[in-house]
Amino acid sequence: MLHCTMDTPTSARGLQLDLEDILGSLNYARKQQDLGRLAFLTYWEVRRWARAARLHSLAERAGAVITDHPHVSREALLAVVDEIICDLEQVHRTLH
Repeated sequence: MLHCTMDTPTSARGLQLDLEDILGSLNYARKQQDLGRLAFLTYWEVRRWARAARLHSLAERAGAVITDHPHVSREALLAVVDEIICDLEQVHRTLH
């Protein structure tokens, strides 16, 4: 029974609500420049959401933030995260 409550949402409304939560968390962490939180949210939450939404390219990019290579600077990591946030905001506009 617990497993049923932990499933990822597959309805359009569920995906939209999850995306809004993720965007809120990402924007807050970005404003605070909390790199650890940004990395966590991008790798776990964005990747999970993108897979549920069948946006596999976005899921791969979100995972690559952590797994591909070390970033040369703080600014380089923030630039990648900013691109992902921009992509998520674009998806959010299409869901409305």
